[in-house]
Amino acid sequence: MCVTFYKYHGSGNDYLVYDCSKSSSVLSPENIRMICSTNFGLGSDGIMVGPVIKEDGIHVQIFNPDGSEAENGGNGVCIFAKYLRDAGYVTEKSLVLHTLGGPVYISYNNEEGSEITVSMGKLSFSREEIGCVGTPEQVVDVPLQFGEETFPCTCVSIGNPHCVIPMRNIYKKRVCEIGEFSECAEYFPNRINTQIVKVLDRNNIQIEIFERGTGYTLASGSSSCAAAGAVHRLGLTDSDVCVHMPGGTLQVHIDKDWNASMTGKVCSVGKMILTDEFIRDNRIGE
Repeated sequence: MCVTFYKYHGSGNDYLVYDCSKSSSVLSPENIRMICSTNFGLGSDGIMVGPVIKEDGIHVQIFNPDGSEAENGGNGVCIFAKYLRDAGYVTEKSLVLHTLGGPVYISYNNEEGSEITVSMGKLSFSREEIGCVGTPEQVVDVPLQFGEETFPCTCVSIGNPHCVIPMRNIYKKRVCEIGEFSECAEYFPNRINTQIVKVLDRNNIQIEIFERGTGYTLASGSSSCAAAGAVHRLGLTDSDVCVHMPGGTLQVHIDKDWNASMTGKVCSVGKMILTDEFIRDNRIGE
């Protein structure tokens, strides 16, 4: 049995692509956890499984390192779009990619497909669409308690849920402390991604990210769109924002109807093949 992965990253947010059209093995949550492990596996912020070709187009599944399935992921979608270009599945300048959170619209900005714009969908601040309980209908600048601290939170859905907290000083340890509480807080029965954000000026923000099922991460496309949308809703920024993250930057645009799009670069790292020993010991595909 040959189990092959293709590794890519976008601003340090790395994903493995598992081309299920070239292999009959189905990855279990336990398989995914072990493969994504930095110490025991290949190391990754997640796995993209596809392409699955259906009547309405190309579908992909997005898995977190803990084996759970994510609705959407900006960098992951960009990475999978680059793989589709590299593998010859797509030659056009644009495509629609179907995720658990709905369709996303992708444009290739150069011939090699390394710079990509993704229309991520409409931002919603609705409690129902985010999946919140015990909050106002519009979760905008709402004080929420995590542990012994209370923060002014703006929550937003962009196919997946996010909790955005503006702060004057942001750093890794701080978002990890908050994220450990917010990810599984009673407000969010389906768990939530967390960003702390510092507004630098009307067109630049800085964020730190704690993702559900992943933990601290260097960059995230959906988190960038959510954070940009939240601070724009609060009136702190304009509709075009450069989002600065530890791993790099993304350009985000919010239109008048609250549709978000992001532009970023992705890079191919290499092809990785699991050994027979690893496959046997971890019961891959069984």
